[in-house]
Amino acid sequence: MILIEDIDKIRKPYINGVVSIGNFDGMHLGHRALFGDVIKKAKSIGGTSIAMTFEPHPIKLLKSSGYPSIITISEQKFELMADTGIDVLICIPFTKQFASISARQFVEDILVKRMGMKVIVIGKDYSFGKNREGNLEFLQKCSNKLGFEVIVIDWVYLSSGMSERISSTKIRELVTSGHITKAKEMLGRNYQIRGTVVKGRNRGGELLGFPTANINLDDELCPKTGVYAVTVEYQNEKFCGVANIGYSPTFDDHVYTVEAHILDFNSDLYGKKIRVNFVKRIRDEIKFESIEKLAEQISNDVKTARNVLALETNCDHS
Repeated sequence: MILIEDIDKIRKPYINGVVSIGNFDGMHLGHRALFGDVIKKAKSIGGTSIAMTFEPHPIKLLKSSGYPSIITISEQKFELMADTGIDVLICIPFTKQFASISARQFVEDILVKRMGMKVIVIGKDYSFGKNREGNLEFLQKCSNKLGFEVIVIDWVYLSSGMSERISSTKIRELVTSGHITKAKEMLGRNYQIRGTVVKGRNRGGELLGFPTANINLDDELCPKTGVYAVTVEYQNEKFCGVANIGYSPTFDDHVYTVEAHILDFNSDLYGKKIRVNFVKRIRDEIKFESIEKLAEQISNDVKTARNVLALETNCDHS
């Protein structure tokens, strides 16, 4: 996949460009289906499959507050897009100047003339441009005049039934409410957070006998407080583990932390980047009457996690 982060770096139009435009937050199964249609169409006309997205998410510029947390940071989103086999990803810096561009100017000057778009593939509720005037009806009116085809794809539903549409909004709700196995059904993968391991409060190993990696998150969206069976990715290896998200009520210090105890692992991770994949929620965060009771529960959590993760056969140490 070729990544272009400045529209001015497109030197000449692509051959028979087949384009999809969106934020693609989460890169869930609905997005993957859309990308599949883009790639299939591009192959059928000897063209180039192109995805266009924006950074930062437009809602962050257009709303001063109250916008939802992003599911996938750009680094992970780009990796997931590359995995689909798309030819070109164009990530446009979303500024107030760009937001002021009319839908007609965007389609005619950028999509058709600069990018060589011959086909646009969109979901039926997608809109773009100043005042969101670039909707399906607008595109269909432009298509004959400017010489491109409009393909509209239907919603993608969970395979377990046609009543629940896969959407970023629904995934966000599931993650924040701790329903990560249901979120996985929509994402097509375990929900993942990324971050840097920082110094903690030295309780895990010294007081409890379970050393933890304290994570300074890169991500905005974190699962509900509680204890989770997880896998941890570090330097191209995957390890099994247990993560705790919350406020350590037993210690009563009300400090929010995200910590992971990596099973059968003793390397120094301070300052290192790791990725945590949430496999199953084990329990709520609980206040225990003593440190000893907490340590006993953590030991049980580790046993539970080992059983849950026994199916994660690609863990390097479990």
